[in-house]
Amino acid sequence: MERQQNFSFWYLVAALILILAFQSLLEEQQRYEQITYSTFERYLEQARIDDLVVSENRITGRIIDPDPDHPEFFSTIRVDPDFAAKLEAAGVEFRGSTESSTIAVIASWVLPMLLFFAIWMFLIRRMASGGLGGGGLMSVGKSRAKIYVERDTKKTFDDVAGVDEAKAEVREIVDFLREPERYARLGARMPKGVLLVGPPGTGKTLLARAMAGEAGVTFLSISGSEFVEMFVGVGAARVRDLFEKAREHAPCIIFIDELDALGRARGAGPMTGGHDEKEQTLNQLLVELDGFDTRQGIVLLAATNRPELLDPALLRAGRFDRQVLVDRPDRTGRKAILQVHVRGIRLDPRVSIDDVAALTPGFTGADLANLVNEAALLATRADRPAVTYADFEQAVERIVAGLEKRNRLLNPLERKTVAYHEMGHALVALSLKGVDPVQKVSIIPRGIGALGYTLQRPTEDRYLMHTAELENKMAVLLAGRAAEELVFGEISTGAADDLQRVTEIARAMVTRYGMVQDLGQAALETETGRFLGAPIEGGGRRFSETTAREIDLAVKRLIDDAYARAKQILGQRRDDLERYATLLLERETLSAEELPAPGVFPHRRKERP
Repeated sequence: MERQQNFSFWYLVAALILILAFQSLLEEQQRYEQITYSTFERYLEQARIDDLVVSENRITGRIIDPDPDHPEFFSTIRVDPDFAAKLEAAGVEFRGSTESSTIAVIASWVLPMLLFFAIWMFLIRRMASGGLGGGGLMSVGKSRAKIYVERDTKKTFDDVAGVDEAKAEVREIVDFLREPERYARLGARMPKGVLLVGPPGTGKTLLARAMAGEAGVTFLSISGSEFVEMFVGVGAARVRDLFEKAREHAPCIIFIDELDALGRARGAGPMTGGHDEKEQTLNQLLVELDGFDTRQGIVLLAATNRPELLDPALLRAGRFDRQVLVDRPDRTGRKAILQVHVRGIRLDPRVSIDDVAALTPGFTGADLANLVNEAALLATRADRPAVTYADFEQAVERIVAGLEKRNRLLNPLERKTVAYHEMGHALVALSLKGVDPVQKVSIIPRGIGALGYTLQRPTEDRYLMHTAELENKMAVLLAGRAAEELVFGEISTGAADDLQRVTEIARAMVTRYGMVQDLGQAALETETGRFLGAPIEGGGRRFSETTAREIDLAVKRLIDDAYARAKQILGQRRDDLERYATLLLERETLSAEELPAPGVFPHRRKERP
């Protein structure tokens, strides 16, 4: 069907060209009138010829005062002057003619046809091979998988750091590809599919390529979104073509990145119950997973950061047998990742990689790679011979807080308000136990909307937080607004982000963590999904209106208590607030060594009567 469509298209092009040529010929005939040479001689004697153009065989010109039924311009073929005089004397009407060779006639017809046919065949072949972009009409059902062999991946497990547990899980797959007979002697079979799950930037794709490099097998890589097209049936055809390529290159590893674009749960979207293109593609993938034999040496790897969206049929045993979590690295993992990335830069010998790892809690592998690059750029910009620890500190601030905006000018009142706001955060953080230590306070605008920032860095990786720690964190967030009210007697819009974060913490304490005694040990709101660490808000509501009012009152009470504690601490340390806010206005940035000593305000939980 597609081939017929292509031919009909080019026939249309040919017809248009012929029509244009015929029209041009007609216009030419209408513009110039072909007259006999004797008529030309008569017009010449009558002095009715102007703008004459004489060539070797033809004469063209304009007739002065032409007849109404004839055009103004004429054309005639020349005749030998002596012979023309004899004919004129004899009173004979005569005309000239040119003899064209047979070869010239054939060439004038055949050469344009050959040229047209050559262009036609060139375009058809380019479209069939996808040379015009997008794969072409002839290859609409072909897979777009990029085939990498061992020398192309250039990755091994030495290039993957910080995910030791994940490497141990997939190392068994590599050993099976290397020594299949060792595992087959006891009847064991290799897992058909391995699903790599983790937040963005944790190294899932890198781990897959390292597996191919370690095993020394072909690596077929494709994104889940490349299967889906506007044509019905194309995705399923590409799945079949991909597995056919895998059988040709076995043993090999197939890697499908962003599997959630292809394997989204059926019936979970607005087109529930329909047999749309995505469902056909997913069904074909399920069939192929059931159809291939692991003894051929084909392993299917897939990666996603949205596992909750995948169809349950993909995750059952016999398809994706093994799920490997590639999580954010801890401090030891971050140190190992940094050691990999600092190989390519000139590092100052005094820089401790362990100290740099302590600066970056929560960073993924991609974040750490970006950190090393930013630090190297900062050192280059400052013409330093090597990258120093100060460059890493500045790079962390740039990534976390954003780029400095020194050209953003604030009026004196705004600068003063920002200084007291940020110093309020810092003083309350220094006055409470269990709060991340303050490293720097600045009133230099950064990023898109931050007019200042207070940088706190945890001393260790934390996975649990107690009630007192959450309440202290809320007090620190509200301390900026409390300082504004205490000093100026009014509040500003600068605490918008603080209020949002405080409200999220308080509502989570009430509805998900069961930290309010009045409402009991119950989860009143559930999460509809989880983006690998970041909860998706708007979970199911399973309580009455009365309970909803109690929740709102409990949230308000937690926020009010935290705000009152922040104002109390700042009131007791008012002298420090004034002194260091003034110092901050002068210097614009204060480091941890320049800040006041920690206070003695332990957390005192206020019990309801």
